[in-house]
Amino acid sequence: MGAEEIFQARLSKLEQMKKMGINPYPYKFEVKNRVKDIRSKYELEVKEFKFSTKAVVKRISNSEDGIVIRLEDENSKNLILFVPENYKSDFENVNVNDTISTGGILRRNEGILELVYDENFRSFPFKSISEVVSFFNIDPSFEIVSIAGRAVTIRDQGKAIFAHIKDAESKIQIYAKKDILGEEKFNFFKDFVDVGDILGIVGRVFRTKTGELTVEVDDFQILSKCLNDLPEKWHGLKDPETRYRQRYLDLISNPKTANIFIKRAKIISAIREFLDKNGFLEVETPTLQQVASGASAKPFVTYHNALDEQLYLRIAPELYLKKLVVGGFNRVYEIGKNFRNEGIDIYHNPEFTMLEFYVAYWDYNDLMKFTEEMLSYVCQRVNESLVAKFGDITIDFTPPYEKIKYFDYLEMKTGHTKDFFLSEKNARDLARKLEIKEEKLTHPKVIDKIFDHFFSHEVFGKPVFVIDFPRILSPLAKTHRDDPELVERFELFAGGFEISNAYTELNDPIDQKNRFYEQLKQKEAGDEEAQMMDEDFITALEYGLPPTAGEGIGIDRLVMVLSNSESIREVIFFPTLRRKEE
Repeated sequence: MGAEEIFQARLSKLEQMKKMGINPYPYKFEVKNRVKDIRSKYELEVKEFKFSTKAVVKRISNSEDGIVIRLEDENSKNLILFVPENYKSDFENVNVNDTISTGGILRRNEGILELVYDENFRSFPFKSISEVVSFFNIDPSFEIVSIAGRAVTIRDQGKAIFAHIKDAESKIQIYAKKDILGEEKFNFFKDFVDVGDILGIVGRVFRTKTGELTVEVDDFQILSKCLNDLPEKWHGLKDPETRYRQRYLDLISNPKTANIFIKRAKIISAIREFLDKNGFLEVETPTLQQVASGASAKPFVTYHNALDEQLYLRIAPELYLKKLVVGGFNRVYEIGKNFRNEGIDIYHNPEFTMLEFYVAYWDYNDLMKFTEEMLSYVCQRVNESLVAKFGDITIDFTPPYEKIKYFDYLEMKTGHTKDFFLSEKNARDLARKLEIKEEKLTHPKVIDKIFDHFFSHEVFGKPVFVIDFPRILSPLAKTHRDDPELVERFELFAGGFEISNAYTELNDPIDQKNRFYEQLKQKEAGDEEAQMMDEDFITALEYGLPPTAGEGIGIDRLVMVLSNSESIREVIFFPTLRRKEE
C-alpha cells in the first residue's frame, strides 16, 4: 500500500476503536519499569571476552556482511556465531548438524549474545555455550513488568505474535499468545495494532530459545495510534534532509542517532561535574543584549516593542561573565546558546551551544593545563577511553598536547616572518597568490585567512594548541608579556577544526577602550563582524578586573569529535535549515 492508503486504513481503525468505546489516545498509563533498566538487570555487559567452544550447527544463513550460524550445545543452549565476510571460506564445507570447534570474541547485538569468529580461537580458553550464556544472561524468572514503547516490528505467527517495542534508549521483544490473552484481546491485537503504535504492556519477562529477553504479554493497551507508516525497518531513514527536518523519525529509525544525543547529554553532564568539582559557579547571563560584543561575529537583530529599542541576540556571554568576576565571583561558567548570523556548513550552525568559563588570578598557561585535564576527564568519562575515533583518524586526549606558535607556523609554511604579515601590502599580495579573495577583508582577517588556508589541512593524532595570536586580531586579549605585537591567546584544534578559544583577559580599561576604537574603524572599513563599543563594560573594568583567564569551548564541535560525527547537523537535534518550499 502507498502512504495515503496506509493513512486511510489506519484512520479507519481509529474510527472503529472510537465506536467500540476504546480511546486510542488515553490520558495515562502506569509505567513501572524502563526497558533500559530491565535489560541492564538481566544482561551483563560484555567486554573483550574471548573463548573457544564445541557445538552442533543448527542453522546457517547469509547476512549482508558475513554468515550467521546458530550453534547448540549438549544442554540445548543456543548461541549465534557471526562469521565476517573475510572468513567465509573457513566455513564453506560446514553443514547443518555438523559438530564444529570454533571461537572468537563475544558481543551483544541488539541484546542477543553473539560470538564473532576469530581465526585465532584455538589459543582462547575453552568454555561451553551453557557456561557462557548462563553467566552473561541472567534468568529473569518471569518477573512481572509494566512497560511502554513504540512497536517497530510485528511478526504474526498465527496463534502467537512477536513484536519489538522501543524508546530512544532501548528495545525489547514482546510475545502475545492467544491462550494467554484470550481470543477477543488477541484478535484485537492482530486487527488493530500496527507498526508505529505506542503500546502499554503488562507481562512477564523470560528468554526465548535463542536467548532473547522477551516480555510475555498478559495485557496491553494502545496508548497512541500511529497514522503514518514508519521508514522501512531494515534500511532505516537515510535521506539527510528528512532526518534533520523530521528528527523524531530519525530517532525512531536510527539507534545511532539516539546514541549520539545520549552521548551529548553525558558530555555536558561530565563538563558540569568537572567544573563544579573545581569550585566553579554556574551562572546565567542575558541572551537579549543591547550591545553585540564578546566575539567577532555578525549578530541577529531584534526589536523590543515596550522598550522601543533595538536588541541583539547574544554572540557570546563573555563581557557579562567578566563583569561577574569584577563583582567577586572568581570562578564562573555558563553553558548556553549563542547566535551568529553567519554561513551554514558542516562546522557552523547559526544557533549553537557554548561553554564559557572564567578564572580570576590565572593566565592562558594555567588554562591550557586545565583544558587538558578537563577534556581528558570528559573523554574518559564518556567514552571509557582517552582515545576517540573521528572519521579516518584517531585522537588521543592524553595530556600534554602539542603547542604551535601562530607566526612560527606561518613562517614554516611560507618562509615569511611575523613582520612580513604585519605589513598589510605583503599580506594582501600573498593572499592573492594563494587565491584568497581578500578585497573585502580587513588586514587582520587577511592574515587569519592565510593561516586557515594552511592549517585547515593539518591532521594531528592529538589535540593541538595554537598559541600567541596577532594583537590586531584579538581585541579582548591581553598583550603578550614578551611581544607587544602579540596577545596571550590560544585556540585548541582537534579533528582538523577549532574546538576552543581562550586568552589571558585584557583588564586594562584604557587599552580595552582603544581596542574597541580599533574595532570601530574596522567596522567602518566594511568588517561586519568587528565588535561594537561597550561603554558599560569599560566602566566595569574601571572598577578593577583582577588578572583573569577565560575560555570558550564549542559544545557541538566537541560532541562531533567524541561521537565520531562529521557534521554539526548530526549533533544538534533540530539544526537550522532553509524553509521548505510547499
